[in-house]
Amino acid sequence: MKIVKSNTAIAISDGAPQWVEKNRHGYTNEDKKKANLDNVAKDILYKTLDKNMFSKIKTCATAKEIWEKLTQICEGNDETKENKLTVAQQKYESIKMRDGETMAEFDERFSAVVIELTSLRKEYSNRELAFKVMRALPREWDVNTMAMRESKDLNKLELHDLFANLKDYEFELET
Repeated sequence: MKIVKSNTAIAISDGAPQWVEKNRHGYTNEDKKKANLDNVAKDILYKTLDKNMFSKIKTCATAKEIWEKLTQICEGNDETKENKLTVAQQKYESIKMRDGETMAEFDERFSAVVIELTSLRKEYSNRELAFKVMRALPREWDVNTMAMRESKDLNKLELHDLFANLKDYEFELET
C-alpha cells in the first residue's frame, strides 16, 4: 500500500489535487498502520500456503499481487473456467443414484457437484435442485418423490432438508 499526500508544489488547474508518495519519515501513526496492512495480509497468505504453492508466489511483492497470482493459478484463464463449467454441468446433468449407493453417499456426491458449480458461478434454484435429485433416484423411490412433490413447497425446500427427508425414508425401508 502506498501512502500518498497532496502535492502542493504543482498548481491545481482542473480542481483535482495531484498525489505523490509520502516519504517514510513523514508517516503519521495512522500512515504506519496502513503501510503495515500489506505485510499483515502477506503474512496471512503465506501461512495458508503449502511449499509448492508458496514457491509459485514467492516473487510477488504485494498481497494484491499474491492474490491475483493465486486466483490465476487456482481458477485459470477464461477458457479454463469455461471448460471447468462445461464439465461440471455435464456431471450435474448426468448424475444418477448408483445401485447399492446409500442416500448419504449420493447426498455427498450430489452436493460436491453443486458446490463445484457454485464456485464457477453457476447456481440453481431450490426447486431445480429438488427436481434434479428426485429425477436422479431409482424407480423404487417414485412413490416417495411424488408424495414430496405434492406435499412440499419445492421453492423453499433446502437441499439438506430434502436429503434429510430422503434419508428418513431410506431408514424406514431398511427396517
